[in-house]
Parts: sequence; structure tokens; C-alpha cells
Amino acid sequence: VPHLGDTYGVLPRPCRALVLLNPRSGAGRALEDFQAVVQPMLAEADIATTVFVTERPHHAHEKVRDEDLSQWDTLVVMSGDGLLYEVVNGLMERPDWEDAMKKPLCILPGGSGNALAASINHYAGHDQVAKKKLLLNCTFILCKGLHTQMDLVSLSTGSGRRLFSFLGFGWGFISDVDIDSEKYRCLGNARFTLGTLQCLAKLRVYQGRLSYLPFVPEQGNPPASRDPQVPAANGKAGHTAPPAGTEVPGALPADSLLAPLSQPVPAHWTVVPEEEFVTVYAIYQSHLGTNLLMAPAARLHDGCIHLFYLRAGISRVALLKIFLAMARGTHLDLNCPHLHYVPVRAFRLEPRAATGIMTVDGEALACESIQG
Repeated sequence: VPHLGDTYGVLPRPCRALVLLNPRSGAGRALEDFQAVVQPMLAEADIATTVFVTERPHHAHEKVRDEDLSQWDTLVVMSGDGLLYEVVNGLMERPDWEDAMKKPLCILPGGSGNALAASINHYAGHDQVAKKKLLLNCTFILCKGLHTQMDLVSLSTGSGRRLFSFLGFGWGFISDVDIDSEKYRCLGNARFTLGTLQCLAKLRVYQGRLSYLPFVPEQGNPPASRDPQVPAANGKAGHTAPPAGTEVPGALPADSLLAPLSQPVPAHWTVVPEEEFVTVYAIYQSHLGTNLLMAPAARLHDGCIHLFYLRAGISRVALLKIFLAMARGTHLDLNCPHLHYVPVRAFRLEPRAATGIMTVDGEALACESIQG
């Protein structure tokens, strides 16, 4: 469903697509699904494909970082979210990243975690589906050729890494499920259900400080906050971009909303009073997985990070109820006192100790201070 203010482009016909495909993603069926389901549809739509099959981690990252991309009209990722994460970060490492990032990107679900594909399916107004149905829906979207903008979140870590993320950043329970369940990849999406039950059994608490800059929309109504502690921001947030003409050509965009990690957060930020969490998750799309509608208010291009955090003290039963309700996106209606949701422009997380796994777009990160 097109939203007001969104601008759309259309892929040319005939269209040349570079398809980046991980044959081992999900249950390992991506290549045969591409040949059986996707390729005949694309041929009908006059989309010619060059298939690049990845052979190792970072293979796609290097390909899009170093390749002359002018021979293709679109880059198609047929895998889980992890391969698109590689592609986005490979593109952002190019000296011509500003132009390279204008190349339309398409995601076709071929992994066990297909959160972006599920989100786009949702934004397009389709019912929540999985597996072949989701693949068909996403392939139809590619065949129609309509494309629009998507927000990226810039993440900076204490060790000096700069990462670009399209889906979400997590710490604690949700990230543990994501990474601990890797060993059940052969189960496809069911790996997350099994992982959730296992992590529930050994429920851990993580200590750290969470801060954020509340989202104050310029026009229209904000996504409704479910957090009583949000003060009004003073409206001056983030208008500290460098003066025009000072940017170095090819330099990465400035993180104008963030103070250096070595300094305290700016005074108009909110610091969460609690320091013991079960999970912290900052998501920018609607879906966390094919059947997890985590942020029903999210849109592709809303300039908003949807920040969720679960305070320590929640019971296993209450936590399980939240995850079951998330299948329909009704978890906030439970009014669980431990679950907080707040739309933000920026956030910072400072773990007290390097415990627990952090994830960005489902990929593991070392546990350290991070902001985005």
C-alpha cells in the first residue's frame, strides 16, 4: 500500500539483475527454489538474471564492494537476512557508495530468518505467509518492478567499527535465540521456536545502561509510545549536521545525532532508569521473522527506530505469552509491565560486562558499547 510522501521508481524493461544466492542458507534449498520458482517468473517479466552463488562468508560483501555494478539494473539477494547485511555493508565500503546505494535492492526469502521479506510482504498489504507463498509474493513484487526508499541505521561500536543495518540490533534473549538456534538450521523457521524454548529454560539477565533520543515527528501523529517515561524532546535534536561544503567526497555520512561513545549522551536524551534487562531490541522493520510481527507501526522509510526492552523480573510464562502474541502483533495489548516500547531517532547501549551476544540483522557481534 503506497504511503503518502513515498516516491517510487520502476525498473527498466528489459531488466538485468545480479542475483546473489547463498546455497546453504536456511534448509539449503535456495538454489533449487530459485531455479524452479523464481527464474521462470522473472523470464516472463523480461528480467534477465546473472546468478552469483556464494562459496564462503563475506563472498557477497567482496563481490559488491569491488564489482563494476553498472551492468545491472538491480541487485537481488536470494537468501536469509544475513546475506543482504553483507551486501549493504559491501556497498557502503565503496568509494562511490552514494551512487551504489541508489541501485535497487530486492530480497527474495531463501533463509530461515526472512524478516525483511516478511516486512515488505506486510507493507505490500499481503497476508502473513511463509515459505513458498512468501517467495511467490516477493518474486511478484520484483516482477512488477516498483521500488522505493528504505531507511538504514548507522551503528558505531566501542572498538571503532561502523556498521550499516536495515533490520535491527539486539542484545539478550532475542539475540541468544537467534545465535543459539544456528545448530538447528535444517529445521528452517522452526529453529527459532526450538531456540526460544531452550533460552526460556535458562533465562538470563543482562546488566547495562540504555539511553535514547525520543522520536518527535515533524508532521502527522507519532507511533503511539507504550512507555510512561518519555519526556518531550526539546526539538533541537539532531540539527547539528556539518556546514554545507565541509563533507569530504566519498566520506561516509556523519552521525549527526550521536555524541562520541567516550562522552555521556546529550542532555536531551532519556536514560532508562533500570539497568537489568532480559532483552533489548531496536527494530526498524515490522517483522523480526516470518511469523513475528514485532513493530506493527513500522514502515520502510519512517525515519524511526522502534525500540523494545524487557526489564528483568518477567516470568517465563509472561515472556512466552509475549512471543506467542507477537505472531499476530498483539504483544503490546497484553500491557505487560516489564515490556516497554518507544519510538526513537537514536539509541545507545552500554553493557556493564561483555556478557551475552549482540546481533545486527541476525549476525553476531562482540558484546561492547554501541550506538545507532
